[in-house]
Amino acid sequence: MKDAVKSEVVFRSFEPRDREAFRTLNEAWIEKFFRLEEKDRQTLGDPERYILGEGGYILMADQMEKPIGCCALVSLGDNRFEVAKMTVAESERGRGLGRWLLEHVVVFAKEKAIAGLYLETNTALANAIHIYEAVGFKHVPAERVKPSPYARANVFMEMRLA
Repeated sequence: MKDAVKSEVVFRSFEPRDREAFRTLNEAWIEKFFRLEEKDRQTLGDPERYILGEGGYILMADQMEKPIGCCALVSLGDNRFEVAKMTVAESERGRGLGRWLLEHVVVFAKEKAIAGLYLETNTALANAIHIYEAVGFKHVPAERVKPSPYARANVFMEMRLA
């Protein structure tokens, strides 16, 4: 990502005013490639309860005080978190912001002394999988994974941090 663009983007923690942006940013990418599932509706409808209230985090990416990206870290217990609901606004894609957001999430996790990160995705999201691999996530065989609440999940990855 170019330095001029980087200087315009600010990463910050979720605030109550972000609820609508978090929901709409995520609904846009999910509906573009898949369909909203019950777990999506639940989580996006009340992120304070289903993410933050369970010990997780939500990070927002702003440009000129407008949310253009987001990523949640959902607590899995045992000091492990799922990287979830990560997206960048359609108008901002192709500039490297997705990778930069993920790198920021990994640094944030290390600062919080999180032991490991996990994620679920789909083979249809080849660009995202490439970014996950480039940042250091490793594939996990499906037989080592608990059943996912998402029908679309067919790629599972993790990153050990501690």
